Amino acid sequence: MPLVPPYIASLRPYEPGRQIDEIKQLYGLEEVIKLASNENPLGPSPRAIEAIRQHLHSVNFYPDGGLSLRRRLASLFECKAENVIAGSGSEGIISNIIRTFLLDDDEVLTSEATFAAFQIVAQSRGVTYRTVPHRDYHLDLPALAAAINEHTKIIYLANPNNPTGTIFTRHEFDEFYKHVPERVLIIVDEAYFEYARDNPKYPDSMHYRYDNVITLRTFSKAYGLAGLRVGYGFAHETLIANLLKVKLTFEPAQPAEVAAEAALDDLEFLHRTLALNARGLRYLTEHATALGLRVIPSLANFVMVETPSAQEALRIVEGLLRQGIIIRPLHQFGLPNCIRISTGTDHQMKRCVEALQTVMAAAAR
Repeated sequence: MPLVPPYIASLRPYEPGRQIDEIKQLYGLEEVIKLASNENPLGPSPRAIEAIRQHLHSVNFYPDGGLSLRRRLASLFECKAENVIAGSGSEGIISNIIRTFLLDDDEVLTSEATFAAFQIVAQSRGVTYRTVPHRDYHLDLPALAAAINEHTKIIYLANPNNPTGTIFTRHEFDEFYKHVPERVLIIVDEAYFEYARDNPKYPDSMHYRYDNVITLRTFSKAYGLAGLRVGYGFAHETLIANLLKVKLTFEPAQPAEVAAEAALDDLEFLHRTLALNARGLRYLTEHATALGLRVIPSLANFVMVETPSAQEALRIVEGLLRQGIIIRPLHQFGLPNCIRISTGTDHQMKRCVEALQTVMAAAAR
């Protein structure tokens, strides 16, 4: 018997975005701008930083396992604490869902061109992992509904989707849901909820609760707490009760929990974040389109750009790196001819566009 199960041995680990210090050293650069990982360019919420400072003296004590944050979220979203789970990022909660609900003969179903880390976590359980093709970079909900079989146990839907930035609407979800058996769990990953929620076409899943739907959100994006790894989820209390049996006893960590609670109160910071992101989306879309590139309309904090080929995508990525701009190639997401660019500050957007113009001009010569 092998020490490592074949389904683990065959996995490829998640490839994080390139880091600033790495690129500075590699190319001898003084300024490097990271626009690869959908992080908040404003940094963390000031209230979150202050909350961490105030609680540093008590990190010798174990945290409460997210109970305080769960109660705060329940109050904010008008549900019970029994309907809320908190964990080490939404990805940590995904891991708990996979561990809690899957049996050996079960299958996981999702779309191509979606969150790459979900595939890794799901396949680490050793169950069958099936996908359907995307439809012009959108999740094809009718195709997903048609693909459900007697072994389907979990369906994963990211809305907005990462890395495409596209959404499905409330009507599309309602039509899809008619074909989903009650025994199937639907994970609706709303990591970019804050960026999309004001769009009238975007369906906030908290407004249509179903007993077999688990909503996931995070503090990593709009709240600027990616380094603290804190996320949360909403579901029927029976689902949450079983997830609580499996989650790590003391996650999230105390600094993450107090920072998240404070960030919820920092509405001024959230407003600045969303306004900056809206400017960045418009700026990137306008200038990349002017360069002849196809930009996929996004409701997240990034844009996905389609290039003529995988070689062209890599040429753009490498060309931008040499000028100190880190963006994300999307081969790991199954989109080798596409790149993803996160929004940044006004200065960072200007530098990115200038670098992109240089790279595209070089190809035209």
